[in-house]
Amino acid sequence: MSRWLPVIVAVPALCAAFVFSGAAFGDEAPPLRAGVFAVDASPPVGSPLAYDPTKGTVHPLSCKGVVLIGEGTPIVLCALDWIGVGNDGQREFRAKLAEAAGTTVERIEVHTLHQHDAPVCDFSTDRLLAEYGINREFYDSDLARDVIARTAAAVKKAVAEAKPVTHLGLGRAEIEKVASNRRILGPDGKVEHVRYTACKDPEVRDRPVGVIDPSLRMVSFWAGDKPIVAISYYATHPQSYYRTGLANPDFPGMARDQRQQATGVPHIHFNGAGGNIGAGKYNDGAPENRQVLADRVADGMSKAWEATVKTPIAAADLGWETVRVALPPAPHLDEKTLLAIVADKSKPIRERGTAASELVWLRRCHDGATIDVSCLKLGKKARLLHLPGELFVEYQLAAQELRPDLFVATAAYGDYGPGYIGTAEAYPQGGYETSPHASLVAPEVEPVLMDAIKRLLRD
Repeated sequence: MSRWLPVIVAVPALCAAFVFSGAAFGDEAPPLRAGVFAVDASPPVGSPLAYDPTKGTVHPLSCKGVVLIGEGTPIVLCALDWIGVGNDGQREFRAKLAEAAGTTVERIEVHTLHQHDAPVCDFSTDRLLAEYGINREFYDSDLARDVIARTAAAVKKAVAEAKPVTHLGLGRAEIEKVASNRRILGPDGKVEHVRYTACKDPEVRDRPVGVIDPSLRMVSFWAGDKPIVAISYYATHPQSYYRTGLANPDFPGMARDQRQQATGVPHIHFNGAGGNIGAGKYNDGAPENRQVLADRVADGMSKAWEATVKTPIAAADLGWETVRVALPPAPHLDEKTLLAIVADKSKPIRERGTAASELVWLRRCHDGATIDVSCLKLGKKARLLHLPGELFVEYQLAAQELRPDLFVATAAYGDYGPGYIGTAEAYPQGGYETSPHASLVAPEVEPVLMDAIKRLLRD
């Protein structure tokens, strides 16, 4: 499965608040600069992973990213080997990185790769559960704040040590035998099977691949002929197998680390809109498949690197826009009912934890809170979209169709509050991803997000 707790959604409609961060033009604009950062984000023994306490770490988890400094204040793109960061976890993470970078919160992005043998961060839900005597069952907020503090320190250093950038690199390659659509429809148009990322049923594995984005996209920044950083984007759930109690970044994180070791170039990886995508067609959950899948992703990364085309880039080519959206909460969410579950000591603790995260999200929606959807503009060549939740791949494909003239890459799994975000068509089809405890948004979410994407991709 993809979520341990269904977290928040947001209020209806696209907010009128539209934030644009432009450049401050001068007679002698400084060059574009880039700095990289990385810290260990592995949990200690006993700290909760998504489903189980940590027994150990078999492959270190990382929190890494890049700081880009153009003509405006710095932009920070951060990718974390955790299952999710939501609600006040996002707010505090972004605020601390903004302070460290000397920029505004709107110019900070924190995304996860969504590994399942990994922690989750949600300070809002953790506080609510603590009021009812539930502590450290699902969250280790001390760990999260330590990772945030160390990442902030690393960001500050990255700003100070940022290197001049002369060229932008763009590359793309198809990855074979990894991604497949999880939602298999029957003759009636309803979900007949959910092909989870580890699928043991050979008949379900043999069903068609379905709608996916097979391409891995890679963005790189260069100082002349010397690469400074590589950033890749690929849409799929990252699970090969899990619930081992052993923290690990699973196959996408392994592939990223393999490539960094092979090239000596810092490599950051973002999960795309992989909410309804997994490796289930090619993975029965056998432990040996983890390395097989990692090698296939690493091969795609290698091919994208080899296919990279470089073009000059200057500070003035860097642009950043943010649209604030209010996502419509799922109609099944009821504050009184959820509060009763959280307070009921006779209920299983995971049911109470799930209800708490739903309640936090619902209250957030009722308070009129919004979520930032942003786009990094790289001249007339590329756009990098940053979106919340476990987004369906159709959003990523639609964004690419909107601007076929551009290199469009998508990072999902930003604010983890909304849980799964399906298309309007997907909700009446049924299936796990659009079920009440997985998706906390209403079907009307699609026009809200698509309107924001269209705004961000316009010239």
